[in-house]
Amino acid sequence: MHKDWPRIATELSVAVKEVRGGAPDAMKAFSTLARAALEPKALTTKTKELIALAISVATRCDPCIAFHAEAALRQGATRDELMETMGIAIYMGAGPSVMYAAQAIEAYDQFAARNFAGSTSEQLRTQSA
Repeated sequence: MHKDWPRIATELSVAVKEVRGGAPDAMKAFSTLARAALEPKALTTKTKELIALAISVATRCDPCIAFHAEAALRQGATRDELMETMGIAIYMGAGPSVMYAAQAIEAYDQFAARNFAGSTSEQLRTQSA
């Protein structure tokens, strides 16, 4: 394990609360934008979270990887779907995205282990499918 992704998400959530308090109007607008962008329409929320994770990898944003890996898992994304998504992120972001794709997979696996403690990888794939 290279990074503790659940810890990164938790620590950043605390810092984001400070930003929310210091710039409430901007953060309220950002939250409204996020809700609108993630609303399921032609694309499911799961698909949108996978897209957000691919963009997080391509733009090399660790906190974004943490938040969107967890959100993709919560939306029911499987590890196989995550792997295909990482293929697109690598295609769009070249070599550096390979390194961040590895970290996104690590983040997903850590959140999955936390949510499904004691499950095997095969059980996780079956539960997420």
